[in-house]
Amino acid sequence: MSRVAVLISFSGEGGVERMVLNLVEGFAARGIAVDLLAIRADSAHLGTLPPGVQLIDLGVRHSALAIGPLARYLRRVRPAALLAAKDRAIRAAVAARAIAGVPCRIVGRLGTNLSAALEGRSGLARWLRVAPMRLFYPHVDHVVCVSDGVREDAARLTGLNGERLSVVRNPVVTPRLAALAQEVPEHPWIADRSVPLVLGAGRLTEQKDFPTLIRAFAKLRANRPARLVILGDGRGRKRLEQLATELGVADDVAMPGFTPNPYAWMTKARLFVLSSAWEGSPNVLTEALALGVPSVSTDCPSGPREVLAGGRWGPLVPVGDADGLAAAMAATLDAPQPPEVLRAAVSAYTRDAAAGAYLERLGVTPNNELPLKG
Repeated sequence: MSRVAVLISFSGEGGVERMVLNLVEGFAARGIAVDLLAIRADSAHLGTLPPGVQLIDLGVRHSALAIGPLARYLRRVRPAALLAAKDRAIRAAVAARAIAGVPCRIVGRLGTNLSAALEGRSGLARWLRVAPMRLFYPHVDHVVCVSDGVREDAARLTGLNGERLSVVRNPVVTPRLAALAQEVPEHPWIADRSVPLVLGAGRLTEQKDFPTLIRAFAKLRANRPARLVILGDGRGRKRLEQLATELGVADDVAMPGFTPNPYAWMTKARLFVLSSAWEGSPNVLTEALALGVPSVSTDCPSGPREVLAGGRWGPLVPVGDADGLAAAMAATLDAPQPPEVLRAAVSAYTRDAAAGAYLERLGVTPNNELPLKG
């Protein structure tokens, strides 16, 4: 049986961790043995793993400190290939393979538009982040990007040519997605269908720009009954609560925190809104469409424009435009697209399609190992 190692830092409770676990599940479903090498193995996403997946806690909390344990693992186990998720894990994988001195194909996964994330940072801060990529990435066998926008950004930052980069859509649609969506969250607003529920989800950080969502919601709420739920936790909670109070909508805004099952909320929402300043490929937006929930998004780099097909499956609004977002929310509530149309729009984002594409790039099949060129 082929064995693949997957290296990831569970540094948060965001979509990256959830997507990698979906991918691991897809590998296991194809009969691939998986060693899940965890940096920070204390994530809420790490519940029951499927048969064939072995969790190995590297015992460190930073990617740089994982190089030694990872090198020892590579020497001892010699997996067919290693998938490293996120930039720092990719660099750690390259260093560990060099120290171990064993053959192992390394494929990296990039899930965010780094240029957009670094916007506003100092020149030194940007150099400290990009220079190591130029140093390490030439030694990566292949880099998978989650969207066309991320691929274009990665090509500029790393200098890698097109043959070393490719796009694989995230494994958003899984067999358990619909089942989880049938669960009912414990909240009094769920049972009251007379008032439209608007949903946002993500870490309460600058990236998700929830202040713009709350401002847009206040404008919407001034003209019609509505309620807003934001799922997630983060350092921005107090600021968001204060803003909702200042705008007079605190009684209609709830922030119940992180939940491992946001799908139960999605299917009860009348509208999903992504207000992000930047993304790679926004999984929550794809998940909302997969569940047939009408959605509105900012036109941030990268991903929403690709997921919504340039606005065909939901309005795109400039980043930070609360007036535009409020107008798009009202228009979508008044004229939602049919659920079956929205589900079909994201049919390419299935777990099995993604797992097959990743295994091809890893050069691994259940019964054979065929390393790719480039």
